[in-house]
Amino acid sequence: HPPRPRSADPSGAHVKRLASVIGLVPFTAYILLFLAVPTVLAVSSGFTDAGGFTLANLQVLAAPATLGAFGASVRVSGITAVVGAVVGAILCWALAALPERGPLRRVIDAASSVLAQFGGVMLAFAFVATIGIQGLVTVGLRERLGIDIYAEGVWLYELPGLILPYLYFQVPLMVITFLPAVVALKPGWAEAVATLGGGSLTYWGRVGLPVLAPAFFGSLLLLFANAFSSYATAAALISQGSQIVPLQIRAALIGETGGSNSATAGVLALGMILVMTVVMLAYSRLMARAGRWQR
Repeated sequence: HPPRPRSADPSGAHVKRLASVIGLVPFTAYILLFLAVPTVLAVSSGFTDAGGFTLANLQVLAAPATLGAFGASVRVSGITAVVGAVVGAILCWALAALPERGPLRRVIDAASSVLAQFGGVMLAFAFVATIGIQGLVTVGLRERLGIDIYAEGVWLYELPGLILPYLYFQVPLMVITFLPAVVALKPGWAEAVATLGGGSLTYWGRVGLPVLAPAFFGSLLLLFANAFSSYATAAALISQGSQIVPLQIRAALIGETGGSNSATAGVLALGMILVMTVVMLAYSRLMARAGRWQR
């Protein structure tokens, strides 16, 4: 008779499970301390006043200033997401033709990873020094070519001025998220279409675009969420006014006279969380669908 297989060591499996749980403790603590707890505190402040719990603060969401700020945030986020997605998708298509281990591909991948996280005050200063009122490019165009990019107004320090800085990190983020989907397109699919008598239009219309569509729109939603939640770059460029929701939250917390209204800030934060929740749920669904073709 063949020897019986040894039964698994229950104590060893228990130790492995315990080690896995212990390994998650730092990450769980980080999420609780820097994400969950601040979110709960911020949102709960919108439902309290001097007398305790109240729903009256929710009226802030229907105020004209709030609706205008949300509309401006959606416009800026939508424009930068669409432009960043289109430009990034074209760049991904060009990168997919390069050797995966080639130096140019590796340099662009590394640069995209860095630039996607380059934002805040440093990015705002870079644009002020480059195309600000006395920026290097602005002065050069004005003195050498007679071109004044601010002839119609100083747009860099207003809402339209956020588009260029946001695109600076939106395009690299699109490259990071969309490139794996483009690379996952199998050459055999195009060969199969050609074998059946189809051309390039048939391939892209019935295979390529339908396969890439979930990943593209999922990345587009991620770019929208990234721009919608951005604060530091806008705060550094726009010194006056509360033209988008993050700046309106700042104005509610730090008034010009030193006062603050945490309840208003909490309600605005709740509105942002609701928008972000819808966007990220849609993103998760699309990326789960796109992942089926990348296996």
